[in-house]
Amino acid sequence: MDEPELGLRREGGGIGPVNREEGGGPFGVVLREQQVEHTGEPTLQDLRDALVVAYGTDFGARSPSRISRFTDVTRQAASYRRGRVLLAGDAAHVHPPQGGQGLNIGVQDAVNLGWKLAQVVNNASPESLLDTYHAERHPVGARVLRYTMAQVALSGPDDRHQALRDTMTELLSMDEPRRRTAAMLSGLDIHYDLGEGHPLLGRRMPDLDVRTADGPTRVFTLLHDARPVLLNLGEPGGFDLSPWANRVGRSTPGSMTPGSSRSSARSRRRLPC
Repeated sequence: MDEPELGLRREGGGIGPVNREEGGGPFGVVLREQQVEHTGEPTLQDLRDALVVAYGTDFGARSPSRISRFTDVTRQAASYRRGRVLLAGDAAHVHPPQGGQGLNIGVQDAVNLGWKLAQVVNNASPESLLDTYHAERHPVGARVLRYTMAQVALSGPDDRHQALRDTMTELLSMDEPRRRTAAMLSGLDIHYDLGEGHPLLGRRMPDLDVRTADGPTRVFTLLHDARPVLLNLGEPGGFDLSPWANRVGRSTPGSMTPGSSRSSARSRRRLPC
């Protein structure tokens, strides 16, 4: 039996080695089925039938380690908070797996909500802080859903969709569209609308070179302890950190200069717990 052709096919198939470094079998397979509605769990025979439709052969498929189904269903909760009920991750939004964005967006939901819950539970912030969770995360989820629907449209098998894919390939050969799309897929371009102010307000903090009294370092290095950090660019001691001293680290850099173009640490108007 010949090994299957690797990669995606317009006929609705996709095959790749489970071990990407060494290649060869076993293989991971993604197939488009002819019908959407099913009454039971997928079987090995279902897999074989779908392989025949896409490839003309079932390649002697046997002993699958796992078979599952998913669809391109796209749904988002109208509200991420109702009283004491808060939704995050797949409970707040479901979408096709194109782009692998489901894990990122779910973790980002949890991080955004987690510190706010801690603030409210510890009576450090009013309960109204929890309303900002929906305000900040719902637009992010809606955008991811729009992009995954667009990616599903790009996977259509007919000539018109192929023309669309060719057009997108041409656009993504250019630096700016490629950077914009990569930033969106990775979640690094998220911008929370926190009002007017500094250009970084509501965005991720860039990894800048920092000169401090202890010597040169980088912003990312200051964040290694996974605690909020206050960068005081004014006079030493000019800001009273005592209300947050047990939760926020302080650094007083003499200057900051652009470093890596990668980014981290949400720049915020309020300090997270």
